[in-house]
Order: sequence, then C-alpha cells, then structure tokens
Amino acid sequence: MKLAMKATFLMMLVMMAGCNSGEENSAAKESEDLQEVEIMLDWYPNAVHSYLYVADEKGYFEEEGLDVDIIFPTNPTDPINLAATGEVTLGITYQPDVITARNENIPVVSVAAIVRSPLNHIIHLEGEDIQSPRDLEGKQVGYPGIPVNEPLLQTMVTEDGGDIDQVELIDVGFDLGSSIVTERVDAVIGAYINHEVPVLEHQEHHVNSFNPTDYGVPSFYELVMVTNEDHLEENKPVIQSFWSAAQKAYEFMKENPDESLDILFSHEDQENFPLIREVEEKSLDILLAKMEDEGEPFGSQFEESWQETIEWLHETGYIEEKPDADGIFINLVE
Repeated sequence: MKLAMKATFLMMLVMMAGCNSGEENSAAKESEDLQEVEIMLDWYPNAVHSYLYVADEKGYFEEEGLDVDIIFPTNPTDPINLAATGEVTLGITYQPDVITARNENIPVVSVAAIVRSPLNHIIHLEGEDIQSPRDLEGKQVGYPGIPVNEPLLQTMVTEDGGDIDQVELIDVGFDLGSSIVTERVDAVIGAYINHEVPVLEHQEHHVNSFNPTDYGVPSFYELVMVTNEDHLEENKPVIQSFWSAAQKAYEFMKENPDESLDILFSHEDQENFPLIREVEEKSLDILLAKMEDEGEPFGSQFEESWQETIEWLHETGYIEEKPDADGIFINLVE
C-alpha cells in the first residue's frame, strides 16, 4: 500500500512538472512571438516620456505584439545617430537636428512630433534689467554649447531690434540654472521651460522667460521621434503598432496625470537624474499644452512646419543647403 501511494505521489510530481514546463514553454513562445523594439530617449526619464512608460506598464505595447526596451543616451547625439544606423529602432531628437542630418545624407526620417513648439526659451532672473531680447546687448548669455542655440538667439535679438554682435555668448555646459543664480551670466538660452524653470522655482528663484516664437522663430517641433529610412520602408507596420500603443498611453496620461507620474517615478534614474515630484507635475502641465493643438493631434506632422524650419535655419546660415521637405517625415496619425 505504501509503495502504491509513493508511486502515485511520484506520478503527480511528474505531471505537475510537466504542467509547469508547459506553462514556461508557452510563456517563452509568447515572448518569442513579440517583435522587439528599442527606443532611445533624448535624455534621462522625465515627464515628457511618461506616456512611454505608461504604454509599457499597462501592456499597450504587448497588446500590439511588441516587446519594447526604453533606453537613454550616453550623449545627446546618440538617439539620432543610433536610429540612423539602425542600432536602435527609434530615437527621440530635435527637428533642427533631423534637418541637418538630412543635409548630410544621413538616412533618418521623423515619424511623429512629440512636442509641437519650442521648450527652449531665453531665461533670466527677475529683477535683471532685461525686458525683452534686445536688452541682452552688452550682456553675457550662457548656453550649453549646442550650436542650434546660436540662430535662436540671433533671430530673437535681431527681430526685437537689437544687435546680436553686442551679445556675448558663453558656453556654460549644462550648468544653465546655476549660471544665472550665481550671476556668472545675465541670462541663458538652451534652458527648458518644463525643466530649468520649475527647478529654479522649486529652489525659490523667480525667473522670466522669452518664447522664441514671439520673436521671429518659427514654431518648430521641439521633439520628434525618428527611425532609419530603410527600416521604415521594411517595417512600417511595426512603427505603426508602436505609435498606436503610444497614442493610447498618451490619452491615459492626459486623463490620469498623477498615476502616469507614479509610473514614471518607478523608472527614474535616481543615481544620475533623480526626479522631484513638484517639478515633474509642473513640467507635465506645461507639456500637455504643447503635445497637441487644435487640429494637430499628438504625433501629427505637417509639411508647413518642416518647410518653415528649413527656411529659418537657411536664412540664419545654420545650414548652407535646404533639404527637400518631401521624405523627411511621415504622418502616422490618421
């Protein structure tokens, strides 16, 4: 009797092991069936990326048959460079950089506009003798060494009636906020109204900012999502599926900003870029007003914006030749 019971028990163990093995194999098969996608952020995770983490956390990517890896760059040029070479599927970068890349025959295509107007503003402390960009004459303006800030500043000062040759531009790296707080410079450009401004306010510094679009700069797309030209041609359904999940997550983010930030904070890079809740709440509020507009849903792109930005960069001498706007972007949004 004891032998029979022992034999029955052993058989049950074998059956259970078989079931578990079957479940593991099924899960492995499911994982194998998912299309792998890598997206490289423009920076460390922050409020502008919340919808991506929502899509991952809520299973929207998986519903579209995707296994998405969200990674961030070692340096600012990585997203566009690695997307262009196909080392990552998608990268988040800046519209002027895409235009420059196309001029250099780099096969990169914008598939979606993430932020529809400039976040990069001229910022200065309240109380400074600066009422508009022309008041920067005879003053020092800090910038992070990124060249596109030069035509931005040039256009704004000139459009306001000032002499750009009377403005001293100083490379302060990414110490933008501290540079004006310590009075190393009188103002900065290259600072973002959804990051540096709320950070400075959190530190109880009062600042003013000038929007480039008020001073002759076209309302260019601050952030766009790009991919390799050949990859797009061969895998457009994958890109479309990715965007369907991203759009669904964006709608969730609009309706549930607090929960979306909770998800973001669970993915923050505490060692390199710790997040501050108050700062990210203000940032998301600013971003939501810039990620879509009337008649311009999230992700949509229009030739007029690309053409205006190309013309502006050419007129300022930032680019010597004007790339053809046809083929530089696609519109995934129907």
